[in-house]
Amino acid sequence: MLRDVLSPDLVTIDLQGDSKKSIIESLITLIERSGAIKDRELALSDVLSHENETSTGMENGIAIPHAKSGSVDQLVACVGVSKKPIEFECLDRKPARIFVMTLSPVDGTGPHVRFLAEIARLLKEKSVRKRVLKAATNEELFEVFTG
Repeated sequence: MLRDVLSPDLVTIDLQGDSKKSIIESLITLIERSGAIKDRELALSDVLSHENETSTGMENGIAIPHAKSGSVDQLVACVGVSKKPIEFECLDRKPARIFVMTLSPVDGTGPHVRFLAEIARLLKEKSVRKRVLKAATNEELFEVFTG
């Protein structure tokens, strides 16, 4: 499923931002450039609203901000790696460097849940997380996720 949702233009090894909000804005921009978002402000509002309810900071330097949004017609996702650790209210109280964002239509649940499960399964492996952080190009990063 990762290969179906991700494309090389939806990953970056140089995610910009120095706060939770600015990282989320950068991830939205990455998806927006692909043409998959109809309404940037709605998408941003939906993700920030979900984040205010429940932090999506996981463990091991990973955060998976996501939301259902009327700004998309189908599941879209992107991956970004920050060169510096970002405080993201992670479960293990450590900062995050690996960010995976998903947006899905308001009326869809299946693909969204499957995608999140697949990402969680992949990133639970320490060797995969190391490869993500060591990726020297966007293409290398894309290959880690879609291999």
